[in-house]
Amino acid sequence: MSNPRSRPETGPALPWWRVRMVWLVLSGPAIVVVAAIVTAVLAVHGADPVIAAEPEKSFADQPAVQGRNHAASPAPQR
Repeated sequence: MSNPRSRPETGPALPWWRVRMVWLVLSGPAIVVVAAIVTAVLAVHGADPVIAAEPEKSFADQPAVQGRNHAASPAPQR
């Protein structure tokens, strides 16, 4: 007699590396790890140099600095 709720016969068990779903699940985190390593390498090799002292202000910047300071100052009271 055949029971309709019985499970169909399955083939031999495959090793884990032969199951496609395993590679689908493992590929996401593996791609993220590789991308993080690439990002870290690019950040270290492409870092901007550190400037020790403050650069001297040129006279060409003075109107912009004065305008910025004027815009940020409170309005005079009458």
